[in-house]
Amino acid sequence: MKKIILFLLFGTLGSVAINAQTEIKSAEINFIFVTKDVEGTIAGFESDSSIDPGNIENSSFKGSAAVETLKTGNFLRDWSLKKSKYFNAEDYPQILFESTTVAKTTNGFLVDGQLTIKGNTKPFSISFKRNGSQLVGRATLYSSDFGVNIKSKREDNLVQINFLFELKDDI
Repeated sequence: MKKIILFLLFGTLGSVAINAQTEIKSAEINFIFVTKDVEGTIAGFESDSSIDPGNIENSSFKGSAAVETLKTGNFLRDWSLKKSKYFNAEDYPQILFESTTVAKTTNGFLVDGQLTIKGNTKPFSISFKRNGSQLVGRATLYSSDFGVNIKSKREDNLVQINFLFELKDDI
């Protein structure tokens, strides 16, 4: 059975303050389990993030997504992924992220922080670019680094994650 992992960007989301005048009105997290070509989404996103567009280094990202919202388009695969062998949604209902630094880059900005999946916390980075009233992010991870062993070899557990934040007001 094809199995997939986690994450990337969070379905519907409540408002998130960005620099007092701007809020994220919605967000999506999509992922692809690269070696199996399995795509999915995760939702249930809650956040306490803020962006200072004039001084991006003063920004912070903090949020969570609900493991129960994991969807890959296959009910049996989704059910299996939520069980204790993989994500263990009963004992670890949330995937958590908190930034440690935000830095301007040539093409946008880089958010470095700590990602926690299934009780395992590891460094994690997301590259963001601005596209009009959207922030578009990309990241990769190996599910096995977080105790979610879909395949036996680490390199076969590569997950590409895409984030899309729709801004309420242009920043």
